[in-house]
Amino acid sequence: MTAEQNEQHVIGYGLLITVWVALLLLTAITVWVSRLDLGVYRTWISLAIASCKGGLVIAFFMHMRYEARLLRWLFFVTLTTLAVFIGFTFFDVLYR
Repeated sequence: MTAEQNEQHVIGYGLLITVWVALLLLTAITVWVSRLDLGVYRTWISLAIASCKGGLVIAFFMHMRYEARLLRWLFFVTLTTLAVFIGFTFFDVLYR
């Protein structure tokens, strides 16, 4: 391994607390949206907020933000494939 590959990233407590507060705020928004009468959009908004929360966790707590570009793209392709399959499942349930 080269020195560049062995480099470790230390994230400060300030950034971690900021991400944690953002996750708490997004959770509060999710609870607030769940109480609104938005029809089918409630589910889509909740999924969008959950995706943002998952992105924060993956980027900062799992250190994906500091990984090489190839690994980040592979991870993005994996999540996109998963989203397509979940979308097909929604369409199957919708038209039964």
